[in-house]
Amino acid sequence: MTAMTRDELARRIAETAVLHGTFTLRSGRTSSYYIDKYLFLTDPEILGELGTLIAARIPEGTRRLAGAELGGIPLVSAASMASGLPCVYVRNTRKQYGTGKQLEGRLEPGESVVFIEDVATTGGQAIEAAEVIRGEGAEVVAIIATVDRQEGARENIEGAGYRFDALFTTTDLGIA
Repeated sequence: MTAMTRDELARRIAETAVLHGTFTLRSGRTSSYYIDKYLFLTDPEILGELGTLIAARIPEGTRRLAGAELGGIPLVSAASMASGLPCVYVRNTRKQYGTGKQLEGRLEPGESVVFIEDVATTGGQAIEAAEVIRGEGAEVVAIIATVDRQEGARENIEGAGYRFDALFTTTDLGIA
């Protein structure tokens, strides 16, 4: 498999996952397009390239990666394999059986963590997950999104005190 350029990867994501119509987003907003992350997260070539791109953006000193269910799990796993850093998974809610955890995997207090988000609209899910990680005593040093829809995520995440980075924006995907 030959590595794709960033522009080629953006084109592949757009061709694979950008749908047009009327959609209700997690935030409750209505949109004329939808980025169906599962269409690009289930493509091994795209996912592998994303893992490599994310790994290249991880700040020095990071000790662990994190991703939230469901879309963040393949991304954080790909980035973990590409970077060699271990990862944890953040559940949307604490499970009601077994260990009763909301965070799965090993996380040590004081560790520097990068949270990986799939598609960021308002940043709400990423901020919630970052708070779970902080609640376990770790420090979230950055939130990296695959796609920033440019609808407030950067402002909200940075306003909550976290560094924000995005591999792509909707502009990069050709969405005006």
